[in-house]
Amino acid sequence: MTNVLKVNRWNPEPEIIARAAAILRDGGLVAFPTETVYGLGADGLNARAAGRIFAAKGRPPDNPLILHLSGPDDAARLAEIDARAGSVMEAFWPGPLTLVLPALPVVPKEVTAGLDTVALRMPDHPVALALIEAAGRPVAGPSANRSGRPSPTDADAVAADLGSRVDLVLDAGSVEIGLESTVIDLTEREPLLLRPGGMPRERLERFLGEPLRVPGGAGRDAERRSPGTRHRHYAPAVPVLVWDGGELPPDADPRSSGFVGMAPPPAKFAWTLLFGSAENYARGIFAAFRSLEAREGCRHIVAEWPRPEGLGLALRDRILRASGNSEGGTG
Repeated sequence: MTNVLKVNRWNPEPEIIARAAAILRDGGLVAFPTETVYGLGADGLNARAAGRIFAAKGRPPDNPLILHLSGPDDAARLAEIDARAGSVMEAFWPGPLTLVLPALPVVPKEVTAGLDTVALRMPDHPVALALIEAAGRPVAGPSANRSGRPSPTDADAVAADLGSRVDLVLDAGSVEIGLESTVIDLTEREPLLLRPGGMPRERLERFLGEPLRVPGGAGRDAERRSPGTRHRHYAPAVPVLVWDGGELPPDADPRSSGFVGMAPPPAKFAWTLLFGSAENYARGIFAAFRSLEAREGCRHIVAEWPRPEGLGLALRDRILRASGNSEGGTG
């Protein structure tokens, strides 16, 4: 049985947070809400605890973890922070932005997947921040799902995927954004977009005053520094097909398929889940995948291909990876 405790999103109960923090300090696993998705937390400075994350998720060991912090000051204990990184933290933390920076020796190799870089973020969620502060250490926290599955946007999805593999689930209801954080690499002179996510690319480029490069050619090696970029991710139990607004994919039979998107589909589907905006599409896409895969007789999910702007860029990335095609996800 999964141990789930309801917690007030805006005013998390101190006794519940203290219990969860004690589990983390003892090397246990706690699933917790963030503004993006639910994370599977462990003591980020405990190599054995980090190893439990990989075992619980069935996560490839070459996929680094993000360390969640309660404030920018914590970052200096874990990574080399230059003036540019400091200004980005000040402008965008807390928020759905992860920075890849040169790691300090204190960070376990189990967290960095053996790399000399570390991924850091400060979540914008009262429960997450209270938990990190009470634990008194950075919290390693990938999405709280089995590896390759759609990321969880509520506690029920966590329980369905992980069950007794997690010691405690903090249930604060559904998340706000629904897609994982944006990941940018600041270890080189030109900033690199490793994973589009909840922080729109356009906002970052306006602040930095220059475009974000994307991995390509030899630069694709940089993708190793970010989670969620090189292995199949976000996939429901039935195949995902992409609809770009024209003809339906050849394998899509509307009579036995579900449709998810913003525009009305070009045929009558057995199940249709529509969202009124890209923000709502992002918030609901993983829950929609999970809902449609559970429908008896559903053989395919057809996902609308959004415009590559705002959260649409991150949606494209998730849809491509869910369909088994990781190429072009940042285009």
